[in-house]
Amino acid sequence: MSRRTERGSAARVPLPRPGSPPGYTAPRAMREMTVYGVSLDLRSRQPIVLLKTTDDDVYVPVWVGHSEAAAILMKLQDSEPPRPLTHDLACSLVDSLDGRIVRVTVTGLRDNTFHASVTLATDGREVEVDSRTSDAIALALRAGAPIFAADEVVEESGVEFEAGEPVLEQAQGPP
Repeated sequence: MSRRTERGSAARVPLPRPGSPPGYTAPRAMREMTVYGVSLDLRSRQPIVLLKTTDDDVYVPVWVGHSEAAAILMKLQDSEPPRPLTHDLACSLVDSLDGRIVRVTVTGLRDNTFHASVTLATDGREVEVDSRTSDAIALALRAGAPIFAADEVVEESGVEFEAGEPVLEQAQGPP
């Protein structure tokens, strides 16, 4: 396993910087990610969500709480809860207000904490909402929205696995 140190040659998706004033157009380079699976850090007993770049084999491990991991894993496994979970409720609220979740973005890593935003489209405009990364991932899975991560996040915390080296044992839904 090695830390990602150089920029890959993969395509970057320019997105506006979260929190930019209206009309601000300077792009921020982003990498599209998928949820590879959910694992458990054996030392800390904390769940980890593994995000994987869509264009190469770089993984970003995100430590999350147990309930958030369960919500993410439930969606990955296509399990339906008997009653809506909080993330299901949030998606229903957005839908009922004629909005949609456009994308979620892991925007940064500060003091060992990932930061994210959820981009909502409503009334012909996009609104950025600050979010915990685990909640943003759970919402993206439920809404079918793409997940992005800032280049800096992938470069700072991304991990590449050597050929033949097993990726963390993980639980995931069907391919």
